[in-house]
Amino acid sequence: MQKRVLSGIRATGRLHLGNYLGAVKGMLELQSDPNYETFYMVADLHAITTPYDPKTLASNTREVIIDYLAIGIDPEKSTIFIQSQIPEHTELSYLFSTAVTVARMQHLPTFKEKVKQHPENVSMALLYYPVLMAADILIYKASLVPVGVDQEPHLEVSREIAGKLNERFKLDFPEPQRFATKGEYIPSLVGEGKMSKSVEGSFINLNDDLETIKKRLAAAPTDSGQGESVPSKGGVATLLKFVELFQGAGKCAEYEKAYTGDGIRYGDLKNGLAQAIFEELTPIQEKRKELEANPEYVDKVITEGAQKARQVASQTLQEVKTAMGLGR
Repeated sequence: MQKRVLSGIRATGRLHLGNYLGAVKGMLELQSDPNYETFYMVADLHAITTPYDPKTLASNTREVIIDYLAIGIDPEKSTIFIQSQIPEHTELSYLFSTAVTVARMQHLPTFKEKVKQHPENVSMALLYYPVLMAADILIYKASLVPVGVDQEPHLEVSREIAGKLNERFKLDFPEPQRFATKGEYIPSLVGEGKMSKSVEGSFINLNDDLETIKKRLAAAPTDSGQGESVPSKGGVATLLKFVELFQGAGKCAEYEKAYTGDGIRYGDLKNGLAQAIFEELTPIQEKRKELEANPEYVDKVITEGAQKARQVASQTLQEVKTAMGLGR
C-alpha cells in the first residue's frame, strides 16, 4: 500500500534556490517513487501569518504553481493544489487546536524567531501556524514530509497531535517524519541564517539569468582565501556548500585543500559556481516560459488538483468529526 506524502511552500512569489534544494528536490524524488502518493500544495494561508500584500497574494500563489510545474512536479503523478481552496484544512485545524496548549505553541523556537522578526504583528494566526500545518499534513494521513530541517519543531507538534487524537478518539493518524534532502538547510548568501526572500541579498531566484547569479554571488562575503582551517560558518562556508551541491563533493574538496594551502581565488570560484547553478536552472526557466504561454493548462491543473485533494480531505475530516462526537 502506498504511503502518502505532503509538502508545501508559502505563497511569497517565485521560488529561490533554498526552496528548490531544501524542499522541491525531495518532492521530485518522492514523486518518482511508486511507494508514495504525493500531495503538494501552495501554502497561501500560511503566507498571511506575517505581513503581506493582499493585492499580490493570488499572483504569488500562481507563480509557485508554475514553478512547481516547471521544476517537474507532474499533475499526473502528484496532486497539486492551493491550500485555501481546501476549506477542510482550516476546519480540521480547529479540531486539532483542542489537543495543544497555548504554552506549547509559545515555546516553539520558530514562533520566538518570528516574534523577533515581526514584533508589531504577533497574531493568533502566527501562534496557530503549527496547528494548521499539522492539519495540512494529517488531513491526507501523510507519513512523510519533504521540508527543511528548520521545520522539525513543527513536525514534532504534528506527531504530538496525531498521538493524542489516536489515543483519545481511536483514530489512525500516522506520526509524520521529515524526508531530508542533501540541501536540507540552505544558508544565506550574506553568511548568516538561511536563504530567505525576506533577507535582501540572501537568495538566488530560479528565474535569475547568469549575470544576475554572478552579481549575487559576487556580493557574498569572503576572507583572504587562505587559513589554517576551512571556515564552518559565514560567507566562505556558504559558497563551499553551494560548490558541493552544484559542482560535487570532489570540487568542494579541491577548494578546501587550496584554502589550507596556496589559497582560493574567489573570483574563479564564484564564476565557476555561477555557471554551474545557471546550467541547472536553464531547463527550468525554459519550461516556465512554455507554461506562462499556456494559462489554460495552469488553470486546469489548479482546478483538478483542488478536486482531488478535497476528495481525500473531506473523508478524513468526517472521520475526525464522527470520532469527536460531531458527526451526523
